Amino acid sequence: METENILLRTTKLLLRTDALSLGARLGGTVSRYRRKQTVYTQGTAAGSLFYIQVGEVRLTNESKDRRSAVTAILGEGDFFGAQCLIGFPLRLSTAVAMTDSSIRSIPKRRMIDLLRKKNKISLFLVSYLLSTLKKYQEHVAALLTLTAEQRLARILLTLAHLDRKGAPITEVPNPNHQVLADMVGTTRSRINLFMNNFRKQGYISYDGGLEVHKSLRKVLHER
Repeated sequence: METENILLRTTKLLLRTDALSLGARLGGTVSRYRRKQTVYTQGTAAGSLFYIQVGEVRLTNESKDRRSAVTAILGEGDFFGAQCLIGFPLRLSTAVAMTDSSIRSIPKRRMIDLLRKKNKISLFLVSYLLSTLKKYQEHVAALLTLTAEQRLARILLTLAHLDRKGAPITEVPNPNHQVLADMVGTTRSRINLFMNNFRKQGYISYDGGLEVHKSLRKVLHER
């Protein structure tokens, strides 16, 4: 447990460093993606993983009955597509840029070589995987214990980077309410109702984009 805590603290420290500087040390190639442009599609061959230097990416999973669900919204400093490192030959989700983004593609072999070296990069990667596991555990706990309104508040705080160290995003591009509904696990009409309530209570405001205020955290503690 102590080792895990040290790794997680190291992750928080490293995540404050400049994403562009870290990306350069990872190698690979950088590509620019327009808003709504697909990075990769579920079921296609997986031979690399990706690192977000600038922008945001949405991950969506589609089930056999063609129903899709948004499973993650990632931002600057996040990796995705890492399942290829543990033997998955195909993509398990579809990744789409939510904003104009700069994303680094790192070949699987290159990343494995980095992991084998005992340096800051390998420590960062191991720490990142641990922190990702922690996030998934928290996500499952939220689904089991929080109301739909609280889950929405949690997602909005994440979109505004108010759930992490560093500067928050002052203006979030207006998120699609259907996408929010898919993430929360409720209907679009309920999302509309919750967003109107948040606005009336001063937790969010609109001025071109969506501004999420720290006071929204209060919703997470309501019972």
